[in-house]
Amino acid sequence: MDLTNYRTLGKSGLRVSPLTLGTMTFGEEWGWGSTVQESKEILKAYLDQGGNIVDTANLYTKGHSEKIIGDYLHENQVRRDGVVLSTKFYGNLYPGDPNAGGTSRKTIINSLENSLRRLQTDYIDLYWMHAFDEFTPIEETMSALNDLVVSGKVRYIAVSDTPAWKVAQAQTIAQFRGWSPFISLQSEYSLLERTPEGELIPMAQELGLGVMPWSPLKGGILTGKYTKESNGASLSGRLGNPDLPESTYVIIERLKILSEQKGTTVSAIALAWVMAMPVVTSTLIGARTIDQLNQNLASLSVALSDEEVGYLNEVSEPVLNFPIPFMRAGYHNGMGGTTINGKTSLISSILPKNSKEVY
Repeated sequence: MDLTNYRTLGKSGLRVSPLTLGTMTFGEEWGWGSTVQESKEILKAYLDQGGNIVDTANLYTKGHSEKIIGDYLHENQVRRDGVVLSTKFYGNLYPGDPNAGGTSRKTIINSLENSLRRLQTDYIDLYWMHAFDEFTPIEETMSALNDLVVSGKVRYIAVSDTPAWKVAQAQTIAQFRGWSPFISLQSEYSLLERTPEGELIPMAQELGLGVMPWSPLKGGILTGKYTKESNGASLSGRLGNPDLPESTYVIIERLKILSEQKGTTVSAIALAWVMAMPVVTSTLIGARTIDQLNQNLASLSVALSDEEVGYLNEVSEPVLNFPIPFMRAGYHNGMGGTTINGKTSLISSILPKNSKEVY
């Protein structure tokens, strides 16, 4: 597989690469990240290899990430329609102004106009609600986004870091009103963060949203450079506490074993696991250097067998909230469940064993 193995995103005809270039590292305004020149080299390398989707946000490096992308596309006369530009609204770049962040109509329109200016384009291909705003009715947000799609300034809309129940509400309202729905979901997802399997991912499957995981290497922890012997001593910066639990080192050790067997890197195996999940459409990768980008792209040549996926799954099984444990207990205890489509159904499993028809 390579970056030109395009797939459609959710219930749409938008074709995207299996790896999406995330650009939160573009710019040094946050105290870490790539210089402008390094950022442009990373962007060039990704696009030259057939990658077609670049993800950013108005908030990233205080707007500089968007500007770097816009400058590169303009300076190199890159055909605009050949690139899927993905950016987000919600983040507040003007502290003290309550209307500069969130998901209100005013905020969305202002954020879009500023993003268009920095990206030097007249439309956004994929516009994301970056997070859940509890103070704005979702109907207002979806109405404003639909207006932007109708106007041609936005092609598709998507949602990130929002509870499953709120996304479902938004999709239902959009369907009822005849508005443009979300086509994709961004959520943190990796061998160290599998809780989306409880609600978010099943919701995305049911509603037809393409899943685009972020932080598939858990901020660099799954790159293999942190060992039990060092107790994560080299962890620093935005990751905070360097102490890692024993369970994390168990996963890292299994990744290392598989990487040695396959002659690749730990990070390539960790990324390959995410890409192997059938719900995943495109995985977000970030890189501060060309070397890091190439290490991430190496995952495209890694194919994990069902046995190898299971080998990693058994040490990374998430602890999910109710009702998932209850449902799984019903499956595993053999409470008279019925097999449907190859799976045990709880249609009868939740009944007492001595239940029988009375009437």
